[in-house]
Amino acid sequence: MKENKRTILFLVLGSFFIANAIIAEFIGVKIFTLEGTLGMQPVNWNLFGNTLSFNMTVGVILWPVVFIMTDIINEYFGSGGVKLFSYIAAILISYSFLAVFMGMKLTPADFWIIKTTPTGTLNMQDAYNNIFGQGLWIIVGSLVAFLVGQLVDVSVFHYVKKRTGNKNLWLRSTGSTVVSQLIDSFVVLFIAFYIGAGWNLNLVLGICVVNYIYKLSVAVLLTPVLYGVHYVIDSYLGRELAEAMMREAAGE
Repeated sequence: MKENKRTILFLVLGSFFIANAIIAEFIGVKIFTLEGTLGMQPVNWNLFGNTLSFNMTVGVILWPVVFIMTDIINEYFGSGGVKLFSYIAAILISYSFLAVFMGMKLTPADFWIIKTTPTGTLNMQDAYNNIFGQGLWIIVGSLVAFLVGQLVDVSVFHYVKKRTGNKNLWLRSTGSTVVSQLIDSFVVLFIAFYIGAGWNLNLVLGICVVNYIYKLSVAVLLTPVLYGVHYVIDSYLGRELAEAMMREAAGE
């Protein structure tokens, strides 16, 4: 019975982790305004000589869920569990982009190309390609940032846990996110837009700072959610099994 609970938990956490990582990659093609969504005026910060607001990829909505899953998997299954799911997610993201690329190259049916809407006509083939067709550098930057960020998160999480034990979940969770997302935010945008698109370095750095502020703020705000998920899992496993798994994950 205990092994069944352990296996079910492993599969559920891993599936949710991978699903959110893949979905975040695909919905990330849209750029939204956080202030506009909340009905606020743009902050218009001057960063590195550029006026910037919280205009970000929609993918940032789901990445915090991935952060929580990373810490929870780390808590109960150790660094091995996080690394396994991170590698699987990276492979499946690559596979997904390959499948989409193949779909873009298929010849569309004549009747499908043009769609009439209340505001005019829409070329479905162009819309399909524009939505799903991301640049190679964005894909490369995203995958590199994802893997590097996850591996750093694992290392910092266990470094803090070895010094605090099972107490202070908020400290190891927030601490690992602070460091890993600093790297993630700068790596993906630097590769995608500075190297790949040739954007001005100051503009890229400014966008990196805005993205990092958002991710850090959300990580702090989601701390109660992390404790809630932890409580649900402990209740499901039972205190004895939960504590045994956490000791095993910590290498004790």
